Amino acid sequence: MSVATSAIVDLCACRGVAVTYASGESEVRALEGVDFGIALQETVSLQGPSGSGKTTLLHLLGGLLVPTAGEVLWKGQALSSLDAAARGRTRAGGIAYVLQGSNLLPTFSVIENVAFAAWVAARAGLAVRHDATELLRLVGLEGKAAALPSEISGGEAQRVALARALAQSPELLLCDEPTGHLDSDTATRVLDLLEALQERFGFALAIATHDRGVAARWQRQARLADGRILAAGAP
Repeated sequence: MSVATSAIVDLCACRGVAVTYASGESEVRALEGVDFGIALQETVSLQGPSGSGKTTLLHLLGGLLVPTAGEVLWKGQALSSLDAAARGRTRAGGIAYVLQGSNLLPTFSVIENVAFAAWVAARAGLAVRHDATELLRLVGLEGKAAALPSEISGGEAQRVALARALAQSPELLLCDEPTGHLDSDTATRVLDLLEALQERFGFALAIATHDRGVAARWQRQARLADGRILAAGAP
């Protein structure tokens, strides 16, 4: 199957990608010969130990990183051939991130963090479908709107990060160890919320995790080691 034909199936795809970088006098291969795609509304986990390449793969899918070899496609467009500014516009037009640390703006209140993301999305020409108050209600934090990030818990901060991501009306949400720093009960609540939001809004989801239990929650699993995908299929 040609790249052009396979791109019709996938919202976002990597074709034969490799990522290498220099480490002192040696060369490190973060990814090598990876073919991977995510379909519309599909949920996928990238599971593997630290250093397996899962974060690098997320960064490729989101246009944060350009491969050393191969091609990254977004809706059939060669994302990896665009310059940094054009990749940024593409991300703003449909790709959102939730990281292990919520990375909220510390001097902005909870609602200002979400509203700022909506403002950025509107500046990029996106139709902002929900206001910040509604998004906070969806994640159960309307009562924390005026709080600063330092005044809420880690689990609450991740829920704010989810609301902020939804402000971009994403077609693809990329999550990098979003519960890695949370206790098991809080992590379960955040994952339950993430699952409910995905079902409601229908965005595609790729979540990187080292936890097999987290990986097994989603429609498809890809297991990585040493920069390669060892297996990809249903749980």
